[in-house]
Amino acid sequence: MILFENVTKKYGDTEVLRGIDLEMRRGEITILIGPSGCGKTTTLKMINKLTEPTGGKIFIEGRDIGELDPIELRRNIGYVIQQIGLFPHMTVGENIELVPFLKKWPKEKRVKRVRELLELVGMPEAEFMDRYPSELSGGQQQRVGVARALASDPEIVLMDEPFSALDPITREQLQEELFNLQQELHKTIVFVTHDIDEALKLGDRICIMRDGQILQFDVPEVLLKSPAHGFVEEFIGKKRLLSSPELMTAEDVMIKDPVKAHPKRTLAQAVEIMRSHGVDSVLIVDEDNKLFGIATARDISERFDEKKYLEEIYTKDVIHVPPDESLSKVLKIMAEKKIGYIPVVDEEGVLVGLITRSSLINVLGENYF
Repeated sequence: MILFENVTKKYGDTEVLRGIDLEMRRGEITILIGPSGCGKTTTLKMINKLTEPTGGKIFIEGRDIGELDPIELRRNIGYVIQQIGLFPHMTVGENIELVPFLKKWPKEKRVKRVRELLELVGMPEAEFMDRYPSELSGGQQQRVGVARALASDPEIVLMDEPFSALDPITREQLQEELFNLQQELHKTIVFVTHDIDEALKLGDRICIMRDGQILQFDVPEVLLKSPAHGFVEEFIGKKRLLSSPELMTAEDVMIKDPVKAHPKRTLAQAVEIMRSHGVDSVLIVDEDNKLFGIATARDISERFDEKKYLEEIYTKDVIHVPPDESLSKVLKIMAEKKIGYIPVVDEEGVLVGLITRSSLINVLGENYF
């Protein structure tokens, strides 16, 4: 939908953007985030040509915007800013219908659109249509700003820290309303923020920037699980990384090289393997590492005098999980089945790891305490 190809921006000798390559997909909320001066607002403003690149190209729907008339381009892109920018001498209705008026929509069509949008943003027409901006709260003014950006039904909406000046409660309400609006409208939204909480609440994909460069651009789940750069990890916050069991998988918490033995091992050999590794059980696998079952120290001691090989005494049909199983599901299984371990097995039946109570305590303690 929106494509940046090797885009640079300089102000004198200062390089604000350094070879940006970025694709923003249709119908998604793309978040641009980073510390002050990282280039996120400059990137946003290039989309509607409020700022021109020094080098590289920007395409919208395959068209080079460098060849488009900036006025016409802007009239087809919604724009919401922190300062809102409502015209104080115009009513709410007049503010919202401004772009449709400039695009020469008939009066009846404009009024109908204003009514639709006021309803959409939760501001009843009878109560708000003829008010002036000075008669509205900050949150109400920002709702009008969002409605105005949507007035001509643009495919693209740019939002430059639109909620950052609002109090926390109003800000959270508007974040929720924007999310709900997006579920209905499916606009292509580019949203600038410096708040990682806001980014994670709203973004389909998040672009983390620093010093005019993109450090990582991915879906929130990948950023939380696999930050690609030390700064990304620091910016997201260590305590937030993998903070929900839903975001962690069996692979994240498993012991990757559990103690195991071939079914043809004798019980005496199994005892020695467990003793040397300081464990009280051993996973039974074949030469291809395919899981057969498990043998515990109790299993072996109870049968030590009458049986010789592990294949004669191990427990088959052991409960196991795939590597991508969520941690919350693993915890639920362990609680319901009253077990202290779960092998992790891939789709070929190959043992790839083991989750134990100890491994869970170690990983969770490392992340949260």
